[in-house]
Amino acid sequence: MDSYLIQVNGHGDHAPMVDVHLKNTGNTISPGKARGRKPRWAVRASEMSKKTFNPVRAIVDSMKVEPNPKKAMISLSLGDPTVFGNLPTNDEVTRAVKEVLDSGQYNGYAPSVGYQSCREAVAAYYNCSEAPLKAQDVILTSGCSQAIELALAVLANPGQNILVPRPGFSLYKTLALSMGIEVKLYNLLPEKAWEIDLEHLESLVDEKTACLIVNNPSNPCGSVFSKSHLQEILAVASRQCVPILADEIYGDMVFADCKYEPIATLSTNVPILSCGGLAKRWLVPGWRMGWILIHDRRDIFGNEIRDGLVRLSQRILGPCTIVQGALERILHRTPPEFYHNTLSILKSNADLCYAALSAIPGLQPVRPAGAMYLMVEIEMEHFPEFENDVEFTERLISEQSVFCLPATCFEYPNFFRVVITVPEEMILEACSRIQEFCEMHYQGAEGAQDLECDK
Repeated sequence: MDSYLIQVNGHGDHAPMVDVHLKNTGNTISPGKARGRKPRWAVRASEMSKKTFNPVRAIVDSMKVEPNPKKAMISLSLGDPTVFGNLPTNDEVTRAVKEVLDSGQYNGYAPSVGYQSCREAVAAYYNCSEAPLKAQDVILTSGCSQAIELALAVLANPGQNILVPRPGFSLYKTLALSMGIEVKLYNLLPEKAWEIDLEHLESLVDEKTACLIVNNPSNPCGSVFSKSHLQEILAVASRQCVPILADEIYGDMVFADCKYEPIATLSTNVPILSCGGLAKRWLVPGWRMGWILIHDRRDIFGNEIRDGLVRLSQRILGPCTIVQGALERILHRTPPEFYHNTLSILKSNADLCYAALSAIPGLQPVRPAGAMYLMVEIEMEHFPEFENDVEFTERLISEQSVFCLPATCFEYPNFFRVVITVPEEMILEACSRIQEFCEMHYQGAEGAQDLECDK
C-alpha cells in the first residue's frame, strides 16, 4: 500500500495535513502497449489559447516604426506609474514587506483565497455602513487582472454575453473571448465626460446577459462617475436583473474637485463583485496583489457564487504570501499625505497636458477627473493624409519620438490615450512635440478638401 501526505486548506492561517493511503492494485499498463494506437506527434495549441487575443499588443506590435533618432523617446503609452521613478511608493509600504520577508513566517502556501487575517484586513479597510464587509466577503487574488478573470469566470458561461464599456480596458474582451463569452460594447459619451449612454446600454441586455462591467474611475478615459450617474446605472441593472462586475482598481484616485463613490455603497439590491488591488493607488503594480469584494445584501449570489469563487481560486493556490503578510500594515499605516502627494502630481500633469493639447488645432482633449489617463480626439478631417488614429500615432513616433496609444486599442477609433504619470518636464516636452507635429500636418477646411480631391 502506498502512502501520500496531502495538504488541504483549513479555516485559519495554517492548513492541516491529511494522511491518505492508496491501495496499489498491481494493474499497470506498460508504455507503448496501448492497443489500436499508432504513436505520432500531434501537438497543437489549445482552443483557449487560439481565442486569446490582446488588441493592444496586436496593434502595437504591428506598428513597425522607428522613433526619430534625433529625439529621445517619450513614451506616454504604458499605464505603469513606476517607469520613470518619479512616483515611488511610500517608505511604510516597502518597510512592511521587508519586515514580513525577514520574519520568515510567510514563505509557505496560504489558503487559496488568502490568509484569514489578511482578508480581515481588507474587509476592515473597505467596510462601511452602506456596504458592510466581513472576511468571508474577500477573495485575495494575483493582481486585479486575476480578480477580473475570476469574477468573469464565476458569473458567465460560454455562449453568454457580458456588457463592456467602449472605450474600455482591453483585458475584458481578451479574457471573455478566451472563455467563449460574447462581448457587447456599450458606448461612453465624450461630450458628457464619458458618462454611459444608458439607453444604449439597456438596449443590449438580453436573456443571455451574465453581467455588466462598470469601470470607475476609468481606464482609458480618466473619468469619474457622479453619484447620480452611478444610481442611474444601478437602476438599469436592477430593472434588468443583471449583476455588476465593478473594476475599481483606480478607486479613490480622483482629483480634489471630484468625489469617488464605490458603486456598492449606493446599491440596495444589485449584487456586485468589486475588483481592486494595490497596483495603482499604492504604486506597486508588480507586486500582484488584488482582491474581489463580494457585495450581496439581498443574498442573490448566495453560496453559489461564493463557493464558485473559492473553487476557481484553487487553480493557482492564491497570491504572493509575502505581500499578503504586509497587507494590514500597508492598508492601515500608509500616511494620508502619500495619497495626497500622488494625486497632486497627477492633477498638475493632467491640467498641464489638457491646457497644452486644447491649444493645438485639430485636437480635442477630454478633461480627466482621476486615474492616470487623458483621452484626446483627433479631428481626422483636418489630418487627411492619415487614414486613422493608428497611422496618426505611428507618424507621431517616427517624426517626434512620442508614443501615445491609438484608441483603436480600446475599441474607440480617432482618439489617442495619454498617460499622465511621467515627470512634468516630460509632459511639457511631449506636448510641445505633439503641437509641432500637428502644425506640420494640419489642414484647414479648404486644404483638407483639396488633398482629398487629389487622392
